[in-house]
Amino acid sequence: MFETKKKNERGVLVAVGSKSASDEHLQELMDELAFLSQTLEIDVMNQFFQKLEHPDSKTFVGKGKLEEIKTYCIAEKIDVIIFDDDLTPSQLRNLEKELKLKIYDRSLLILDIFLKRAKTAQAKTQVELARYQYLLPRLTRMWTHLERQRGGTGTRGGAGEKEIETDRRMIRDQINVLKKKLEKIEKQSETRRKSRQGIVRVAFVGYTNAGKSSLMRILSKEKVYAKDELFATVDSTVRKVVFGNLPFLLSDTVGFIRKLPHDLIESFKSTLAEVKEADLLLHVIDASSPSHDDHVRVVDQTLEEIGAAGITTIKIFNKIDKLEEMEPVATGAESVAISAKKGTGIEDLRAAITKEVKKVHLKIYPNYLDQEVY
Repeated sequence: MFETKKKNERGVLVAVGSKSASDEHLQELMDELAFLSQTLEIDVMNQFFQKLEHPDSKTFVGKGKLEEIKTYCIAEKIDVIIFDDDLTPSQLRNLEKELKLKIYDRSLLILDIFLKRAKTAQAKTQVELARYQYLLPRLTRMWTHLERQRGGTGTRGGAGEKEIETDRRMIRDQINVLKKKLEKIEKQSETRRKSRQGIVRVAFVGYTNAGKSSLMRILSKEKVYAKDELFATVDSTVRKVVFGNLPFLLSDTVGFIRKLPHDLIESFKSTLAEVKEADLLLHVIDASSPSHDDHVRVVDQTLEEIGAAGITTIKIFNKIDKLEEMEPVATGAESVAISAKKGTGIEDLRAAITKEVKKVHLKIYPNYLDQEVY
């Protein structure tokens, strides 16, 4: 008998925070990074944190902390080190040279999770493009050899340097191929969206793992992949929903997260067009998260970045079943408190959506009320 299951990589997390940040806030950030790592099947063995006014320009962390991390990684046979911020190309080179291990920064970790989650040709192309654009300025001799397990002397100016130049040309060529492929896919997507003009469009938005896909499944009464994990949804899903005699299209879109890679946002703009072109947004918020206010700010900033900040929005405070002695969630005309898991508040949510969708229908079809379709 042979062990065929691939063993998870062993990893450690590294983060730098300001001296004014609370320990509780910093631990929340590390917990999110750990969740991201586990999503990529990396077993987190330890966490290292350092409070600095600014990350070290050469190695991100200070000299003493770097030595502590190195000693631990050697002793515990660590495979990968994950940083909670983006590393500059020079920081990446210096860290790889010093630690001699595979390095992930936050953007690369998220990009690889998206690559794992993508199912459709469009999503796969978008993520591959973003990943190549991210990797191009960060190619190093050690990275090339760790990733491809290739031979070569790796001496400066020798075969290793020539390999990197060859890789750069290959990546630039691949970027051009992917851009052309994505343009073709985007034209097809735009044609599909135009064919849906005249139909009210509603789109879910929210921080990753807030419960969008679970609500999509409940409201559309169709099977939609929903799981307690980050970025369970990467591909945009559109379903036709009818409340009474009131039809509309409901879209489930990729979750947002703090420090979402810029290249990823750029590549996913065609997918996020489902959000930008929606008549109504359903902003799902994990009410049980201590950081839900920060999550709301991240989503609002991302919506502004993609040009969707002015769209009518209903805030949905989900997971209230997990609340114990926390302050009650403030709800009002533009917000609803629910539990998708328990079914609490779903009828209130349906009523709120119906009210807003009806307003849009009346703009598109002024005579609807005369026909008593409601």
